[in-house]
Amino acid sequence: MFKNYLKIAWRNLLKNKGYSVINIGGLAIGMTCFLLITLFIRNELSYDSYHENADNIYRVVHHSNKDDIEGGWIWGNAPVGPALKNDFSEVVEKVQFSGRSDVLLNYNERSFQEANCFYVDPTVFDVFSWPLVSGNPNTALKAPYSIVLTESIAKKYFGNEDPMGKSINGFGGRASDGLYTVTGIMKDVPSNSHFSFDILMSMSSFHQTRPDIFDAWGYVDFYTYFLVADNFDQAAFQAKIPGFLKKNRPSEEGEYYYNISFEPLKDTYLSSSAARQPGITGNLSNIYIFVIIGFFILIIACINFMNLATARSLERAKEVGVRKVIGADKKSLIYQFLGESLLMVFLSAIIGLVLVIICLPWMNTITGKQFLVNEIFNGITLSLYFGTALVTGILAGSYPAFILSNFKPSSVLKGVFRTSKKGVNLRKGLVVFQFSLSIALIASTVIVYSQLDYMLNKNLGFDREQQLVIDFNWDGQVRDNIETIKSEFLNHPDISSVSASRTVPGGHFPAAGTNIETKEGPMKSFSPFLYEVDVDFIPHYDIEVVAGRAYSRDFATDTISSMVINEAAAKSFGYADPLEIIGKRFEQWGKEGTIIGVVKDFNYLSLHQEVAPLTLRLEPESSRYFSLQIKSQNLQATIKDIEDKWSALVPHRPFLYSFLDDSFNTQYEADFKFKKLFTIFSFLAILIACLGLLGLAIYSAMQRTKEIGVRKVLGAEVTSIVTLLSKDFIKLVGIAILIATPFSWYAMNKWLNVYAYRVEVNWWVFALAGFLALTIALMTVSFHAIKAARTNPIKSLRTE
Repeated sequence: MFKNYLKIAWRNLLKNKGYSVINIGGLAIGMTCFLLITLFIRNELSYDSYHENADNIYRVVHHSNKDDIEGGWIWGNAPVGPALKNDFSEVVEKVQFSGRSDVLLNYNERSFQEANCFYVDPTVFDVFSWPLVSGNPNTALKAPYSIVLTESIAKKYFGNEDPMGKSINGFGGRASDGLYTVTGIMKDVPSNSHFSFDILMSMSSFHQTRPDIFDAWGYVDFYTYFLVADNFDQAAFQAKIPGFLKKNRPSEEGEYYYNISFEPLKDTYLSSSAARQPGITGNLSNIYIFVIIGFFILIIACINFMNLATARSLERAKEVGVRKVIGADKKSLIYQFLGESLLMVFLSAIIGLVLVIICLPWMNTITGKQFLVNEIFNGITLSLYFGTALVTGILAGSYPAFILSNFKPSSVLKGVFRTSKKGVNLRKGLVVFQFSLSIALIASTVIVYSQLDYMLNKNLGFDREQQLVIDFNWDGQVRDNIETIKSEFLNHPDISSVSASRTVPGGHFPAAGTNIETKEGPMKSFSPFLYEVDVDFIPHYDIEVVAGRAYSRDFATDTISSMVINEAAAKSFGYADPLEIIGKRFEQWGKEGTIIGVVKDFNYLSLHQEVAPLTLRLEPESSRYFSLQIKSQNLQATIKDIEDKWSALVPHRPFLYSFLDDSFNTQYEADFKFKKLFTIFSFLAILIACLGLLGLAIYSAMQRTKEIGVRKVLGAEVTSIVTLLSKDFIKLVGIAILIATPFSWYAMNKWLNVYAYRVEVNWWVFALAGFLALTIALMTVSFHAIKAARTNPIKSLRTE
């Protein structure tokens, strides 16, 4: 029996090739998109899950308000880790990373500045599951000047040599000078990690150069993680923290708030609200959006199938009538039509699987991830994929199967069924639903593009155009000669301005415990972010001064007793009018003096975040970067001149440069990837909808063949016949526009809420989406409507 059903189904597919291609093609594209989205979502949800103790690892989040543990920052002080381990039996082990270091390493006269290095406790391999391929994990990072390399870095320096026991010279950073011995080689950090690294150096190396900071509660340079027992109660543990801080943290003068909270490792990538992450973060809202798109695409593909199957019911009605007359029961007919549906879905799933394999390299390029073919061919993925295909086949085929099996043979064979409205309203409803989704996706795509374009072109409050940034990584020799090097650069005719600073907009920076005099007189404590700059920084970046003045060489006291802050910092200390804070006293990291200026808030962070309080401290000796304003149109020649000058002035350091606008925009890399994926999958969803509309247009024309022939004989023009065949679909798309507009308006406003600075959702977006959807529908329907209208009427009437 099953073999007979399969034969009939196969013959029907071959007999109706156009119908089969449209339906199988649409389903195949839908299944391809679904599987690609599934792979992406699984990867996003899998971050850090490879650690054996992933469920028992937490990290410390630091806060400047003891009553509010939302937000906060990850980079904190060193003493908190050992104190937690010492005071609480719940803490099985702790590990601390000193903030990412850029270290210049030299081996056999080959030098590289490595930007992804951490000093770390020797317990790192007890907490995290990063396996060593060489070396002892218990001792690899105990001794001072021990270094563990990832396999890719070891290959880079040593080729096919055995790196174990060899020495690498590190120099040029704040704490990296010394001869390091390779004591371990570890596998590269998996891509689904919330932060990664290439090199680990023993924390004892850092301790030897800066022992003072390991007892300093004000030095914020450490990421702290800890491992807990299985029965850990986070809420109960958090309740003990006030007493813990009172016991361990020295009291400070002034009203200074400090608190810590704890974040599970499994939440760090997608659910963290903390700032200044050590690596990348995901976006849970985007996950939800891709889940919705994946189901949208499957639903649209199912709607296509149901619409085309019910549209063909007139063709199959006589077949059903004859089968019932000769004894076929309803059950066998349902099995037959469900079998046809499942066969088509199975073929679509196989084609979709092939398309996914073909598309994987493209997916890797778009997302920056590494999806492998073996991720598809595993039990879980294949079960999910073919399980979805099975459910899709049953859902898509059940309605047509029950409709077709319910035909009354007496009515069908008499021709009564031809005038029935059965299925028409359902098909119209499904087309409306289908195009409502399509219009919502078009509008959403326009809004996504508008938001990202806004972020790229918004006036950030500083000049980021033609800014060449040179990284010298706190090199002592460079810092001792900053003014000389700046003068040499300014001798070049295409360099109009030069500044030196510890960071640049979009870069990393610390927070600094700061006391500022309030209106009432007492000092108030807070921890605003800190830029350490030279005297030229503010005019170089064309940052507007709204009160007081910027730093000046005309005032000798600026280097020792002056401070410039931004408007947000003035407000955080209680001054709504920035003029009122000028002349007020401040204390910050050993420096005391008065506030001399307030600059207009500028977006030194990404537009995901509001401008945070910032202090700009005159301290060029802490610089790491040169910023050069280039006015040349021949950038390559100018860069070559700068490189030659750099090689002459600083022969021991490589010439590492970037353009500020490029590096600043890397903050939006995840947004750009989202835009590409969202646009592509939205386009494919609309394409599938158009395939369904095309199929319905074909069958609509076929069913009205005689009517078209009669109208042409009576003198109807091609345009009037095209209008006749198109107007029903235009009405349906119009209804879809009305349904989609409020839905997409609400959804995109929710999505835009993740941005502190965002575009407004305007009415014209939905008008444009409706117009595009209408145009797409007209082009799809008109193609076959024109073909039908131009058919010889004699041929049309003969077919009847």
